[in-house]
Amino acid sequence: MTFLNGFANGAATYQGKKTGGETVILPGTVGTSPRSGQAIENTMKTRVRKAVFPVAGMGTRFLPATKAIPKEMLPIVDKPLIQYAVEEAIAAGIDHFIFVTGRSKTAIEDHFDLAHDVETKLKESGKDGQISMVNGWVPKPGQIAYTRQPAPKGLGHAVWCARDLVGDEPFAILLADDFILAHEPCLQQMAKAQARTGGSMVAVMEVPREHTNRYGVVDIAEDDGKLARVRAVVEKPDPSVAPSTLCVVGRYILQPEVFDVLEHLGYGKGNEIQLTDSFMPLIRSGQPFHGLRFDGRRYDCGEKGGWLAANIAVALTRPDTAETMRQILQSYC
Repeated sequence: MTFLNGFANGAATYQGKKTGGETVILPGTVGTSPRSGQAIENTMKTRVRKAVFPVAGMGTRFLPATKAIPKEMLPIVDKPLIQYAVEEAIAAGIDHFIFVTGRSKTAIEDHFDLAHDVETKLKESGKDGQISMVNGWVPKPGQIAYTRQPAPKGLGHAVWCARDLVGDEPFAILLADDFILAHEPCLQQMAKAQARTGGSMVAVMEVPREHTNRYGVVDIAEDDGKLARVRAVVEKPDPSVAPSTLCVVGRYILQPEVFDVLEHLGYGKGNEIQLTDSFMPLIRSGQPFHGLRFDGRRYDCGEKGGWLAANIAVALTRPDTAETMRQILQSYC
C-alpha cells in the first residue's frame, strides 16, 4: 500500500506549519507537543477525564422522527442513546462532558438539565423512587459544556470544534449511535488498556470483508489477539484493497495533538473532514496507537435495523421487560 504525505491513497493531505508560535508535528517526526510545548511522553499516560460527544448530525435515516427529535434522543427501551453514552463515559472515569451540537438540538441540553417540575410532581404523587431515574444520574453543574458545529463538515471537523474546551490533555470521543452492550462498558475497557499503553486508542471489531467500505480499517503492525498496534487507518477502502477486516467503531481515546492536525486537514472521503485521516500524523510522530478488541456487542443505531435490534437486546437483559419481550418474540416466531 502506497502512502502520500503520511496518508493512504485517496485520503486528505496534511501540511505541517507554524501557527501563533506553536509548532505542528510533521508526519515522521518526534518532538514536542504542538499544543503544550511539553515532551510528548509527558502526556502519554495522563488520566483521561474529558469526553467529546459529536451530536450535530441531522439523523436523516430516521425521518420523520428526527424532524423535531435529535437522533441521539431516540430511546433504547426507556433511555435515550445519548444518556447511555454519558453513563458509559462516567463508568470510565470521565468527569467533563463536551457536546458538539447543531441546530434543533436543544432537547439534548434539556435532558441533561435538572427537571425540577418533574421531580416535584413525582414527590406529590409519592413516587420518590423514580426521582433518581429523572435527576439522579445528571452530571453536576460545571461538568457539561456545549459548543456548536456550524456546518456539517464531517466528524473530524466536529471534534476540532471542541478543541478549546478539551485543552492540552488526552480525551475520549463517543458516538452515541454506536451503541455497545457490554458487561464492562467499552470505554472503561479502553481506559484501562490505554493507561498501560499510553498514546491513542480506538475500539475495533472484525467485520465481513465486503463491509470494509463502511468503516475506517486498521492496517495492523502487531497483534496479540486483543490489542493491535496500528500502522495506519484507511477510511472506507474498497474491500479489494482493505488492509484488514479490523475496523474502527465509535469509541476513541486521542491525544490533544490531533487538534493541530485537524486544523490543517483537507477534505477526504465523502467530501468531509475525516477523523481517521488525522491518525497518521499521530502514529508517525512516535505516539503509541492501538486498537482494542472490546468485549461486548455493537449495534449500529444510525440504522433502523440496528436500533431495533438494540431495543430487543436491552429489553431481554432487564428484569422488568425480559419476559414481555420473550412473549412478543415468540408470538412472531
